[in-house]
Amino acid sequence: MTQNSPLKMGAVEWGMLALLAALWGGSFLFNAIAVRELPTLTIVALRVGLAATVLWTIVIVLKRPLPQERHIWLAFLGMGILNNVIPFCLIVWGQHAITSGLASILNATTPLCTVAVAGIFLRDEPMTRRKLIGLLIGFAGVIMMIGPTAMAGVARDALAALACLGAALSYAFASVFGRRFRRFGVDPVVVATGQVTGSFVILAPFALMFHGVWVMPHGVTTGAILGLAVFSTALAYVLFFNILARAGATNISLVTFLVPVFAIALGAIVLNEPIQAVQILGMGMIGMGLIAIDGRLIGRKNS
Repeated sequence: MTQNSPLKMGAVEWGMLALLAALWGGSFLFNAIAVRELPTLTIVALRVGLAATVLWTIVIVLKRPLPQERHIWLAFLGMGILNNVIPFCLIVWGQHAITSGLASILNATTPLCTVAVAGIFLRDEPMTRRKLIGLLIGFAGVIMMIGPTAMAGVARDALAALACLGAALSYAFASVFGRRFRRFGVDPVVVATGQVTGSFVILAPFALMFHGVWVMPHGVTTGAILGLAVFSTALAYVLFFNILARAGATNISLVTFLVPVFAIALGAIVLNEPIQAVQILGMGMIGMGLIAIDGRLIGRKNS
C-alpha cells in the first residue's frame, strides 16, 4: 500500500473490527458479573491496574520509546481521567441498576457526543446541518429508551442510564483532548499504557480509602476482573491502534455499531437479560443518526 493510497477495510480488517467489538461488548458482561460482589471503585481500579501491568509488559518487550517531557506525562493523567476514570466508573455504577445491553446501547452515543463536543471546541470539525440532523435523530432514540423508565418513576434506573450517557460524553471530551498526542509524536501503544497507568495512580488511593485493601474474589468474579483488564482493556487497546493504523479513524468508528450487538447477545445468553423492543428501536435510531453524521452511505446512494 502506497502512502497516498486510501485506507480500506479488507477481510482482515473486518475480522479485527469484529474481534474488537466483541472485546468491548464483553466488558459490559464482565461488569455485570463483577458488580454482584465488588464496589465500583474496586472494579475499575483492578481493571486499570492489571491492564497497565499487561501494557507495560508489551511496551518493554517491544522496546517502545518513552517520552521524557513532563507535559506529556501530565497529558497522560488528563487522558486517563477523561478516557478511563470517569467513564469506567459511571458505566460500572450504572450497571448496578440497568442491564449490560442497555448500558452498551447508551454508550453507543459516544460518536454523537463527540460530534457535538468537536463542533463546539474544534475549528476544523464544525457542526453542519447533516451532523445536526444526525444528532437529533440519535438523541431521540436515547430519549425513547430512557423515557419509559423515568416516567415509570424508577429514579435509580433513570440515573443509571444518565450515568452511561455521562460516560459517553466523557469519551467525547477524551477524543478531543487526545488529538494532542499526534502532535507530540508519542507511540500509540505508549499513549494507551500511559493513560491506563495514570488512571490507576488516580483511582488506587480512593479505592483503598473507601473500600480498604483489595482481596481478589474467587471464582467467576475473578474471571470477570481478569477479562476486563486483559481482554477488554489491554488487548482491546492494542487491537484498536492496529486497526487505526491499517484502516483509519473513520473506518474504526464503525465498531460503535457492533459493540451493542455483542453486549446484548452476551447479556441475553449468559445472564438471561431481557431484550426489550424499545431498546432495539432506540438502538436503530442511534444507528440512523450515526449514518447521517458519517455521510458515507448517503453519499454513496446519491452518487
